[in-house]
Amino acid sequence: MQIRHLETFTFPVPFKRVFRHASASRRHAENLIVAAHADDGTTGYGEGCPRLYVTGEAVPGCAAFVNEHAVSFCATVASVDDLRAWIDAHRDAIDENPAAFCAMEIAALDLLGKANGCNIEQLLGVASGPPDVAYSAVLGDMPLPLYRWQLRGFRERGFTDFKVKLSGSPRRDRAKLTPFGSRASTPATVRLDANNLWETPEQCTEHLAALGDVAFAIEEPLRAGDIDGCMRVAQQCRIQIIADESLRRIEQLEALEAPSSWIVNVRVSKMGGIIRSLDVVAAAARAGIDVIVGCQVGETSLLTRAALAVIASAPGAVVGAEGAFGTHLLARDLTDRTIMWDHGGLLRGRDVPDRSGGGLGLRLDPAAVLVPQEGT
Repeated sequence: MQIRHLETFTFPVPFKRVFRHASASRRHAENLIVAAHADDGTTGYGEGCPRLYVTGEAVPGCAAFVNEHAVSFCATVASVDDLRAWIDAHRDAIDENPAAFCAMEIAALDLLGKANGCNIEQLLGVASGPPDVAYSAVLGDMPLPLYRWQLRGFRERGFTDFKVKLSGSPRRDRAKLTPFGSRASTPATVRLDANNLWETPEQCTEHLAALGDVAFAIEEPLRAGDIDGCMRVAQQCRIQIIADESLRRIEQLEALEAPSSWIVNVRVSKMGGIIRSLDVVAAAARAGIDVIVGCQVGETSLLTRAALAVIASAPGAVVGAEGAFGTHLLARDLTDRTIMWDHGGLLRGRDVPDRSGGGLGLRLDPAAVLVPQEGT
């Protein structure tokens, strides 16, 4: 199989509701969609979700990256081994443009899976097919009446695992966590997401002390990369730290001493694709560091499907999963079938479309409107 050319698009579908946290507020999806066309007429599709506050990327720059590297990529990549070799040869460029390359890589893997008659897990040798996954409910930073309404909706859907976005206001955040306290009628597992709210460990520990002992972990409490400061928070508050923006490359795992204090959030788009995500998960498992396979808000079923391969690769190390919101959040999906959680946040592998073969096993919805990007 030979990739003939790449095309770049975006799919700016509106959300059914606004999603807010400390770093951003979103009303629609922001993504890059890549179509990889083979010489036999077959097409593979991939997705990346650039975020300025995570990787410094935006859609126009991602499209430019794809256009810059398309000739080399198409001429080189005809197998998974070729793809790994291309990744190794362009490591620095991918480090700076992970979401852009993620869309390219997934499109190529989808195409290779179709050419070889196997699904993504089989193609990469990680499993026979997608796993069963229990996803977390994610509660954004919103006015308290809306927050309570959203929490009630998740409870009615059977969720028991929650990620709560913090606001930085002790009063407001205490009110958010009150339903999970010792008097709660239904047990729940809770982790927090600060989205780099505080400048110093002291500010963070003071805030956490005011919230009580409800959560087992907090994600990105300080500025991205402040590993020493996060360790002080972990020790003083007896809480695990989830590294997200602070972990974008496999080499950064070496700085995470005291493995039991850390969890790494592996988001396929942030890491630069499935293969690089698999490498990080494997290295974290060897180091004894737990993993959450996360997502970017607004992912379509293309990235949801890609993340399932990462989850399948190391079930013993993966302690949480985020995403698979599908049309629970999007006004419509890009694909003709949507991969999303059901009651209790559960997604069964047997319900994933075309799990026996054909790459991602997804086809684009003919009614979905893709917006071409310049230079394609």
